Order: sequence, then C-alpha cells, then structure tokens
Amino acid sequence: MRSKGFEGMVCSIAGVMAAIGDRWGLLILRDLVLGLSRYDDFRQSSGVTNATLSDRLKHLEANGLVERKPYQTNPERFEYFLTDKGRQIAAVIPVLAQIGDHLGVSGASAPPIKFVNRETGAEAVWGFIDKRTGKPLNARDLAIKEGPGADALSRWRLSHAAHRRQKHDIAEPDDKPTRPAKPKARHRDTR
Repeated sequence: MRSKGFEGMVCSIAGVMAAIGDRWGLLILRDLVLGLSRYDDFRQSSGVTNATLSDRLKHLEANGLVERKPYQTNPERFEYFLTDKGRQIAAVIPVLAQIGDHLGVSGASAPPIKFVNRETGAEAVWGFIDKRTGKPLNARDLAIKEGPGADALSRWRLSHAAHRRQKHDIAEPDDKPTRPAKPKARHRDTR
C-alpha cells in the first residue's frame, strides 16, 4: 500500500522523495548508478517483484528521473538510463553507501562497493564544502537557516526546533556542547 503523497508540501527533501517514490525506486537508482540498465538486471539485483519493478520504473520515468530506450523489437524490450535530473538525484547513492559503510549496516565485513575518481583511481568521499571559501566542512559546522523559498510551515519548523533547543539547552550544531544544570534534589516533607 502506498502512503499519502507530498503534494503541496514546500520541502526540497519531500520533493526528492516523491520523485524517487520509495525504497525500491532508490534501489533502482542504485542499480542505474552501478551501470545496470535492463529490466531483468534490476530484478536479479534487487529481488523485487515484476509488478513492483514495473510500477517503480513507470514512476521514475513519469518524474523525469529515467528514460527508456528500445534495444529489441519482437518482443519489444527497453533499457533504462538516468536523465540529467536522475543523475543529480542519484548523487545521494554514494553518500548513502558511505554512511552505511561507516555504520556497518551492509551485512558485509568491509564496504561492498567503493566510489573512486575515474581518472586517478583514488577513493572519493562525500563531504560538505563552504561555497564561499571552498573549504571542507563537517556536519557540526552546519547550521540550518531559512531559505528564500520558505513558506509558513518551513519557518515554523525552524523556529520550533530553535525554541526546543533553547528550552532544553541543546547545542546548535556549531556550538560547543553544554551540560544542562543538574536538577536540585527534592526532599520529601515527612511531617
């Protein structure tokens, strides 16, 4: 059963998730990044059912992430390729893989795949870059601010989160962690 869509939600993350569709859509993008392009290859790679695979490929195509091209007639068969939009969204695949490797959730004793520079063969790692200085950043260096396209709900999310952090004395990502004050001992009046 499919869940409710994200129509009308002003959120770039929700928009990307809607374009991908679900976990199967993400695994199809993984396979396309790896170089697989045919229906039977997707089936073998993921174990997805025919009905689900067919539905997800149509969804990805309708959202402009993949395009299909015939490679055989009688019977007609297609190959699937990432579009420019699909390649941009598929950039999350190496990030997810590297996070999974770091957390050890792949089920393997070592990373199952590595992403390398095509020219040098050196391993590529994801990261945040300061747009102005070009310097690498880590997650603690980031703060989240309102963007020019923020709607009322986006502004509420940000202000509500900031209020909660302040109320519970939780450090901002770029602040040094602080310790909340120890609660005073409560003495029961036994009179």
